[in-house]
Amino acid sequence: MVPEFIFSSTPHIHFGAGRRSKLNELIKNYGKKLLLVTGANSFDESGRCQELQKELRNHFDLRQVRVPGEPSPEVVDEAVTAFSLFSPDCVVAVGGGSAIDAGKAIAGLLPGGDSVLEYLEGVGRGRAYRGPSTPFIAVPTTAGTGGETSKNAVISIVGDQGFKKSFRHELLVARHIILDPELTLECPAGLTAACGMDALTQLLESYVSIGAGPMTDALAISGLERVRNSLLTAVEDGDDIDARADMLYASSLSGLTLANAGLGSVHGLASPLGAYFPIPHGVVCGTLLFEATEANIVAMYERAADHPALEKYADAGRLFTEQESLDSYAAREALLGILQAWSGRLQMPRLSRFGVSEEDIDRIVVASRGNSMQTNPVRLTDQEIAGIVRRRL
Repeated sequence: MVPEFIFSSTPHIHFGAGRRSKLNELIKNYGKKLLLVTGANSFDESGRCQELQKELRNHFDLRQVRVPGEPSPEVVDEAVTAFSLFSPDCVVAVGGGSAIDAGKAIAGLLPGGDSVLEYLEGVGRGRAYRGPSTPFIAVPTTAGTGGETSKNAVISIVGDQGFKKSFRHELLVARHIILDPELTLECPAGLTAACGMDALTQLLESYVSIGAGPMTDALAISGLERVRNSLLTAVEDGDDIDARADMLYASSLSGLTLANAGLGSVHGLASPLGAYFPIPHGVVCGTLLFEATEANIVAMYERAADHPALEKYADAGRLFTEQESLDSYAAREALLGILQAWSGRLQMPRLSRFGVSEEDIDRIVVASRGNSMQTNPVRLTDQEIAGIVRRRL
């Protein structure tokens, strides 16, 4: 019998090479005034994105916001103030996870003109968001965060008093998502690797999460199969459109699974690490995934040997090795071996490169106990969490 579960609604997804050609038609359903949200440089350096922008300018009254790095409250609030009088009929974000998150937040705040600090979880003023939100369309150009399919916009301030927190509501979900793998072809190898490891982490963590269910499991398995087949190829042969399509598909699935099942210890640690240090989110995931997965498995061996997540880790090992006959222990060991090997092959940097030191570990551990850590399959001790960080210094 299928167990009970809840699965949040998803937007219209348009997947396939060349699907960006449908964007004009979708925007016209909302009106003529368009706010385009992009990254600071990558959009301008992409020939395909420049062609897309030219086409949009020919059909719409267009204004543009460029987002330098991960969106901060200041960037979001300045955009809301600058374009409230323009009152766009639609907001379209074209770019990586930062542009998507910024576009989502800006679209949500434009009608009311509020600061995003009114609504940020944990650091905001505690107001309940009630909308309305400007119609929002997401067009990702990287395959990693899966932010296009989720209801939360991650907003950050980096530094000693920094934070990474979510502005989260069902009304922020994109009305349409265009997944066109051709737009990811110009993504450089290093960024492709970090984004791909982010997608892999989200799929694996949501698969073993205590919030997982039959629908999220099915999506996670489908995404993990594509990552197995195509992540290394996408990094090493960036012109392989099939590999790019697989990773874009897997990334978007990871957004659906994390939104519905939750994540785990990697993302619990990614929040303070990304807040206190200038570490790209995908790099945090890629560098911690093996260590965190090993820590989870060892902790369950010691304290919860019958935990169902142990068998899920074994299933993931069989999936990645394509050896269905492996016994559970051997399959888990194989999974750990692959994760460790990929971290090295994809050159995931150590945390010390970004200024993380032994002296920082205690405060990182304290700040790691947020939403993502709550759905980790096993509760890790402070010492176990510290060990994950220490082994990646």
